Amino acid sequence: MHYRTLGRTGLKVSVVGVGTWQFGGEWGHDFTQPEVDAILGAAQDCGINFLDTAECYGDHLSERFIGAAIAGQRDRWIVATKFGHHFHGRFDRSMHFDPADVVRQLDGSLQALRTDYVDLLQCHSAKDHEFDTDGLWATLLAEQAKGKVRHLGISISPPNNHYQTTQAAAVGAGSIQVIYNRLQREAEAAVLPACRQDRLGVLARVPLASGFLSGKYQPGAAFPATDVREAQMKLGRDEKLAEVQRIAATEVPPGVPMAQWALAWCLKNPAITAVIPGCKSTEQVRANAAAASLDIGQSAHPQAV
Repeated sequence: MHYRTLGRTGLKVSVVGVGTWQFGGEWGHDFTQPEVDAILGAAQDCGINFLDTAECYGDHLSERFIGAAIAGQRDRWIVATKFGHHFHGRFDRSMHFDPADVVRQLDGSLQALRTDYVDLLQCHSAKDHEFDTDGLWATLLAEQAKGKVRHLGISISPPNNHYQTTQAAAVGAGSIQVIYNRLQREAEAAVLPACRQDRLGVLARVPLASGFLSGKYQPGAAFPATDVREAQMKLGRDEKLAEVQRIAATEVPPGVPMAQWALAWCLKNPAITAVIPGCKSTEQVRANAAAASLDIGQSAHPQAV
């Protein structure tokens, strides 16, 4: 495993982390505590020290699984979570950025995670007017001063949200989380250059393009209705899978698993600090971790920002 500094936060994070949306039950599988324990145990064995979760991956459900799994070893992990949503049921959320409500969300996250602090608290997919809510960032800085939050970050949406990226340093945020992968490169135009200019760490979410870049699916592939990826797969599914087949034939070296190549492709971009793929098994987390040491060659990323 390799480690990089997450921008202004100064946190030393593994270049491959663990995204944990799946633990909330929206990836077609209801996890058990022993399954989560095994996955995070395997991650730790691989040198992974970074976990990314959220208040609305289930109703703090992902956080509760993580809190139980890392109990007694909190200091070995860098834990990132988010604020901005209430979870009402599978695929049903509402947005909430009122400062008092955000503090309640944070307290709920701390309780679920069984900790008195989070290493990184991220504004979660806010619209620009929600990002600019009166008193929001002053309140977050006050929670940081209390020691409940070590560092602040922003998880932007859409991936070309230049406004929030350029406001990050001014509001006290040190990192940006953004959708970035071989199929979705919008962040390269303005967001990633701005991050480099302002010394912001970058967490690449959805680095496998919701499964498209796993190399496992053919045109016509589908997921169960209980899996959030089914809706994502329907959006230009066959066109994207045809493009994946072209990439596999022309860019992925022979014998290299496509998922590992896709993660390593992201990490070749000098703006990217870490990738945070999801995983549903110990085998997947180990395979993801192996991407940290995969050399795909500089020519594989000719347009690195």
